[in-house]
Amino acid sequence: MAAKLSGGCYCGAARYEVADAFGYAMNCHCSQCRRTTGSAFKAFAGIERGQLSLTSGGETLLIVGDPDDAHDVHCKACGSLLYSVVRENAWVHVAMGTLADAPSIRPQMHIFVGSKAPWHEITDDLPQFDEFPG
Repeated sequence: MAAKLSGGCYCGAARYEVADAFGYAMNCHCSQCRRTTGSAFKAFAGIERGQLSLTSGGETLLIVGDPDDAHDVHCKACGSLLYSVVRENAWVHVAMGTLADAPSIRPQMHIFVGSKAPWHEITDDLPQFDEFPG
């Protein structure tokens, strides 16, 4: 059984636990991820949705997008992006910056580099893809 990691928003109103069993991790440079995080890219780790559970603050969640389809989950008190629901609602992309505990996975690649912020320079050796890989 995988260890549990804790995470949450900036103000502490919304907290979650997630298994340290992520299937992949990426740095996304698309304009939507830049806008929702306010940074050059969104570092996220993907896992089956059932592996993440809210431990507090369910009433403080703000759903941005279609609740029955892909959407982002923020804390409505402080605005922190906690995770995105993707892949036909079966997976979540946990914003790695919201994890209080260190996951065993690290980002494996940069995606949507074709639309990255012109002021940001990628300086590591991770593979880079103009869009989503193959």
